[in-house]
Amino acid sequence: MTLQHAPARAENASAWSQDTKSAVRLIGGTSKSGAPLRAGIEIKLQPGWHTYWRYPGDAGVPPRFDFSGSDNVKLATVSFPAPHLFTDETGSSIGYKDGVIFPVTIVAKDPARPVNARLKIEYAVCEKMCIPAEGKAELAIAPGPGTEDTALTEAEARVPKKVSAADIGLTARRVNDAAKPLVAIDVIARDQGPMQIFVEGPGPEWALPIPKPAPGAPTGHRHFAFDLDGLPPGVSPKGSFDLTFTVVEGGRAMEVTTHLD
Repeated sequence: MTLQHAPARAENASAWSQDTKSAVRLIGGTSKSGAPLRAGIEIKLQPGWHTYWRYPGDAGVPPRFDFSGSDNVKLATVSFPAPHLFTDETGSSIGYKDGVIFPVTIVAKDPARPVNARLKIEYAVCEKMCIPAEGKAELAIAPGPGTEDTALTEAEARVPKKVSAADIGLTARRVNDAAKPLVAIDVIARDQGPMQIFVEGPGPEWALPIPKPAPGAPTGHRHFAFDLDGLPPGVSPKGSFDLTFTVVEGGRAMEVTTHLD
């Protein structure tokens, strides 16, 4: 489905580009003169619908962002807030329900000139079935105060913090020598609340399973495990490579890259 869009406005939010199931727009936040500009891609969903994280899980399509048509934009970096796990009869997926704001950091080619951000986005929205969506949004962004600051700041706070494995007591190791070895994860828990862990390989061609809770963790720890399945052709599950873990626990989220020998 294709979303309709309207021209940019000299405001802190573009017009909504929308259809019957979702809508997307660009928002701007407070930025200091000479510093990178703060913006956000906001997706609003109908109740019960969800969209996907950068790694969708068992099924789904990650969003694709294109700022190449922008004026005076050297670099636009999109961040992903901590996602949630969705499980139904078709499997498990990773993403966001009801809506999400993806924070964007924009570096201008010439900080003395105005920036006009033009976004093309492709994504998917799902309830019991998944529907592809696409949209366009355009927004003039300049240093100064922003009316969308509260929502954007909240989204930025939900982006997982990059930490070391030692910072959160995370270890990952192979526990058998099968054709598809099992990887066991141990992590220190801050409290007794729910915890979710997601794992990614070194590149987008990796499709690793979602780690599942495992028994036997001592007090103050959590155990998870997953099979080393979904590796790209030519990569041995007994080889050496980096894995990135996103740990979501209560109101905090951390991202850890560790080496699996």
